Amino acid sequence: MEKTILKISGMHCASCSAIIENALKNEEGIKSINVNFATEKAYLEFDPIEISIARIQKIMEKLGYKATEETFEEEMHDHHKEAKAQEIQKLKKRFIFALIFSLPIIYMVMGEMVGLPMPIIFEKYGTIIQFVLTTAVIVSCFNIWTSGFKNLLRLAPNMDSLIFIGTAVAYFYSLTISVLIFLGTKVEAHLYYESAALILVFISLGKYLEVMTKGKTSEAIKKLIGLQPKEATIIKDNEEIKIPISEVKVGDIILVKPGEKIPVDGIVIDGYSGVDEKAITGESIPVEKKKDDEVIGATINKTGVLKFRATRVGKDTMLAQIIKIVEEAMGSKAPIQLLADKVSFYFVPSVIGIAIFAFAIWLLLGQPLASALMVFVAVLIIACPCALGLATPTAVMMGTGLAAKNGILIKSGKALEIARDVNIVIFDKTGTLTKGEPSVTDIVQVKDEISENSILQIAASVEKNSEHPLAQAIINKAKEKKANFSEVKNFQAIPGYGVTADLENKKILFGTRKLMANNQINSNIIEEKMIVLEDQGKTAMI
Repeated sequence: MEKTILKISGMHCASCSAIIENALKNEEGIKSINVNFATEKAYLEFDPIEISIARIQKIMEKLGYKATEETFEEEMHDHHKEAKAQEIQKLKKRFIFALIFSLPIIYMVMGEMVGLPMPIIFEKYGTIIQFVLTTAVIVSCFNIWTSGFKNLLRLAPNMDSLIFIGTAVAYFYSLTISVLIFLGTKVEAHLYYESAALILVFISLGKYLEVMTKGKTSEAIKKLIGLQPKEATIIKDNEEIKIPISEVKVGDIILVKPGEKIPVDGIVIDGYSGVDEKAITGESIPVEKKKDDEVIGATINKTGVLKFRATRVGKDTMLAQIIKIVEEAMGSKAPIQLLADKVSFYFVPSVIGIAIFAFAIWLLLGQPLASALMVFVAVLIIACPCALGLATPTAVMMGTGLAAKNGILIKSGKALEIARDVNIVIFDKTGTLTKGEPSVTDIVQVKDEISENSILQIAASVEKNSEHPLAQAIINKAKEKKANFSEVKNFQAIPGYGVTADLENKKILFGTRKLMANNQINSNIIEEKMIVLEDQGKTAMI
């Protein structure tokens, strides 16, 4: 079995996602399919021997949707960002155009109700003006009509089908009355151009806001994608060559200098450095890396130069797997959303049936045709459950996206929904329950002849030349206490052990038990106090 994600264009509502799912779920070779209207993607698990991607795309094409397989490189470079921005601008212009052309119609229909003067041109040519302006609005929103009409022909009506039927009935009824008036026939009937125009204006606004919402909910994915550098420096024939990250292959030797991001996952073959893995693991203190240690892509090399061999690239890196988890969680459906999708699938045909029934009842009760038509239109338009189709997936996307921004990965929409029943939570302490920044909490005296301030002053003077995060914590504490810094000589940082320096003709050692043992210094005298501090989760230094 294989898993893939297809980008789908042409979906207009939750009914569209339900139509695609129902068309594909019974196909041979498809184990599971989840079409998410909010992400505009289909998440499939299928057997490539029984059904190909091309076959799946052809089925979707017959339904009126275009499906494309997005490669990892395209996703990492945010391939659809420009297209999405263009779509937002197009919908914004469409809404503004429709609104501007609808305002005169509203004035003609409702102006006198609120005491506004009616210009002579409106009184004389009102019918023609309403027809021209409404036609312009329909042309600007014609994609809604074409979508709704095509889905009706396929016997798979969606929300656009409701809008199409409702606005088309109002428009063509009004057009018929207009033609009769133009031919000189006496007609006692109201025109409903404003209904057709205003419905399309509000639907255009809704679609614009919908696309804006979809764009905002994917910010977490974009932020994760932004963690990865665009280029990598590889060593080939003893030369440093910069190449796009998409061209890095497993086995390439990569050079990373201080301050640079590690492009892909790998194993260190030369060098020593501290690596900031906060973005991936949440670990606040840089992790020491030496030969044979593993490095993670998108983490930051802080101090030394590292050479490493690439072991995982592209979609196999840890960052790519995290992005995949977040995206699948955003696209997964919570139980409540599955219910909403079922309702959406049966909803549209049911609404059309109810509208026809209401129309027939009004005619049978002897009401005028115009009144019956307006009831028919009202049922179609008011029933449009766009919120039902968008609210549930958007809620899941916003929840998982916000969590991802705060370093919390949620496996699925179902996990998010059942999280309300959780009563015990286990946290990683460092950087989660704590600030993620080390600070000095205790200064312990072994002998009374040297004060706490003197201990802090000596430690800070030695550590001021170190780049270790614990050194910065000691320096900050010394500044807070307004301690004086003394000049030291022969400073040496020993990775994994601590630091040494000469201060006022005395050799100062500051670090771990191993540093003391290597210099034949017995630290047993303070061992008990160190254990007490370490049991509290603190790092003890001598």
